[in-house]
Amino acid sequence: MALVVQKFGGTSVADPDRMRTVADHVARCRRRGDDVVLVISAMGKETDELLRMAEDVSSVRPGREMDMLITAGERKACALMCMALADADVPARSFTGSQAGFLTDTNHRNAKILEITPDRVQESIAEGVVPVVAGSQGVSTERDVTFLGRGGSDTTAVALAHTLGAELCELYTDVSGVFSADPRVVPMASKMTSITFDELLEMTATGCPKPAMRSVEVAHNYEVPLHIRSAFTWEPGTLVVQEETAVEQPIIRAVTHDVSESKVTVADVDDRPGVSAKLFRALADGGVNVDMIVQNVSDDGCTDISFTVPTEDLTAASSILESDEISQLGSKGVSTDESIGKVSIVGAGMKSNPGVAATMFETLANNDINIEMISTSAIRVSCVIAADKAEEAVVLLHSAFGLDRA
Repeated sequence: MALVVQKFGGTSVADPDRMRTVADHVARCRRRGDDVVLVISAMGKETDELLRMAEDVSSVRPGREMDMLITAGERKACALMCMALADADVPARSFTGSQAGFLTDTNHRNAKILEITPDRVQESIAEGVVPVVAGSQGVSTERDVTFLGRGGSDTTAVALAHTLGAELCELYTDVSGVFSADPRVVPMASKMTSITFDELLEMTATGCPKPAMRSVEVAHNYEVPLHIRSAFTWEPGTLVVQEETAVEQPIIRAVTHDVSESKVTVADVDDRPGVSAKLFRALADGGVNVDMIVQNVSDDGCTDISFTVPTEDLTAASSILESDEISQLGSKGVSTDESIGKVSIVGAGMKSNPGVAATMFETLANNDINIEMISTSAIRVSCVIAADKAEEAVVLLHSAFGLDRA
């Protein structure tokens, strides 16, 4: 008998038929002897609808009340799932994040888990009752309801699997696993039977939408076995492992892209110690996440600093950079560009194979795709290019590195 945590995303529980299908699956798992803990997301596009309603009602939208609103979707889905399980003769009990023991910090809209005390969940398992836990939520140290952010149900599932000592955490979604590129962009993309945590972390950081990057980080840190698979086909998906055991692995495992970022350039700041520190500290304190950074060569004691931020944070970043504090650094102005895209190649094999970056740059150059910024890690190379060239670049690079299916 194994203890398995299964997370089902919004499309997997989008309507009554889907919920009954999931309930039948849980019943089959229990018949083969497994103990199952479910983590459920809000149904379909319900979170988007709640956000739209909030925008219609208010221009202020206090964080505390937004978290109270958004987390209602998961609570509703959990109760309905328990009813579907009852019809499948599976005893089940729903839990909110706080009831399941998730204690978080006080950062509304994107809270971090501090501690989990899943006493009630463990009691249900011992009684033979399936716990159905509302994903992406908890209670703060100030006793307020908190939301873990987009993709937070993945993080809920992985953190719960670690705390309970589960043998496996299965993340069910609407795709059958992790692919070498977005199959909607590259029809020749192939599903991986396995991938390392390091590679998947780089992929989720550079545009792969599922699973959520935070969940992969938690799974990596605590060695939680992950299986990413489809709730529509139920076929085996992609196992996430610490290290690949096959003798020969492709040099490049995947090509990812992201068009959700914008480029910001701060022109003619003083080229002296401490300027970059003050600039990026101000952005960090304002909750703006910075990705790629490039500083130009100094000219007459001044330099330009360019970096990328999520487009949704662009307004906040611009406001911070136009403040008096930043103006004192000698800045002559701030420019922004929302029409950029990022394309990345990921693979542990590039550590021991020279020429990978050169092949990427030559492929883009031969197709008249200009590179604006470059960023690298031990197993990744990323380039900022024009947004309207991003999908073309993915197709070209996928082929150039021999990833197309036969």
